[in-house]
Amino acid sequence: MEAIALTYEDIVKQLAELRWQLDEANDTIEAIRTGQIDALVVESENGHQLYTLKSSDQTYRVFIEKMNEGAVTLNKSGIILYCNSQFASLVSTPLSGIVGTSFDQFISLGYKNQFRLLMERGWKEDCKGEVVLKAKKHPTVRLSLTTLELDEGFSLSIIVTDLTSEKEAQRHLKNKNEELEKINRALEASNNDLLQFASVASHDLQEPLRKIAVFSSLLRDKETNNLSESAQLFISKILSSSDRMKQLIIDVLNYSRLSANDNNFEPVDLSEIVTDWMNDYEILIREKRAKIHFQALLVVEANKGQLRQIFQNILSNALKFSKNYVPPDISITAVKIKDKEIDAQPFVSGQYCRISIKDNGIGFDQKYVTNVFSLFERLNTKDKYEGTGIGLAVAKKIIDKHNGLITARSTPGVGSEFIIILPVAQR
Repeated sequence: MEAIALTYEDIVKQLAELRWQLDEANDTIEAIRTGQIDALVVESENGHQLYTLKSSDQTYRVFIEKMNEGAVTLNKSGIILYCNSQFASLVSTPLSGIVGTSFDQFISLGYKNQFRLLMERGWKEDCKGEVVLKAKKHPTVRLSLTTLELDEGFSLSIIVTDLTSEKEAQRHLKNKNEELEKINRALEASNNDLLQFASVASHDLQEPLRKIAVFSSLLRDKETNNLSESAQLFISKILSSSDRMKQLIIDVLNYSRLSANDNNFEPVDLSEIVTDWMNDYEILIREKRAKIHFQALLVVEANKGQLRQIFQNILSNALKFSKNYVPPDISITAVKIKDKEIDAQPFVSGQYCRISIKDNGIGFDQKYVTNVFSLFERLNTKDKYEGTGIGLAVAKKIIDKHNGLITARSTPGVGSEFIIILPVAQR
């Protein structure tokens, strides 16, 4: 029993000595890591040897210990001379199990050859590459290699950046883009179906409507003497409603066609657009004794047919919504501006064109400015002013397709000003 007790005591003493040595080693490693010491004296078979750390080495160790990236220093054989805590965390291995081992063991099997080539290049020049680490979560990392001169000679410094979050974000973005692409294809197919439906529906609707108008006209013309005044009034209302219905069908068809990808842009002279409109509306302009003021306007890149439709809708409204016994007075101006803003200052080399169409008509309350560009929205009753309430909605949709802006300023009884901003050149 006495021999066993002595052996046990010896074991306890040895264990205590080993723990003391381990604690001293850990303290020494921590002191080196944090730059608290600049030299070490090590006893060996050849006597005591002095190992010094340059001040730059101390700064380096302090710096990399505080980094969010992993940091590793290798010798020519690929053995890890030093690593920081962040790298130990990435490979889920204690620091004691890393220093003195080969870096290659922490590289996933499928990336070992790639890492070998990266190592060969890293000793010659700074370089970067991606590999997967052999760890629980198999993180994808970026290795940034550069050579480093220490007291012991040249070493290879590797900064290890965890790309797990970045790769996950890329995968998420790729999935979202694929979903968006599918939605866009479905939307495009739906738009084509709607366009075909609108074309067919407009044709099918116009035929019975044409018959209603024709037979109502025949009844009015041939049976005038046999019809009472109230019957003639009813027929007149039928014909008037038929005309409005026909125009509504045409407007709806025009609006639906704007959904198609019709972006045939070309240089368009705005002066020519206004002149063409004046020729088309020559009789109405003369009847209303309207005055149209404009000088040489600008040239912009646009779809000419759609731009003509915008001017026709706005200028014809200026004639339509004029005050009784007051001749319409319409002015059109265009200037270049630097920014895509309604109140931007004129700029001779501006990339945008601001168009102003101003009239002295009946105007409207400014609080309804958003409504006037909505589909089927009317601010006046149809018995006083003709129209379907689609014209300005069509104008806004065209402006949107041209990457522009449109708004209006108006005062009841004073007039309205429609302001359009278009890019001088489409990109």
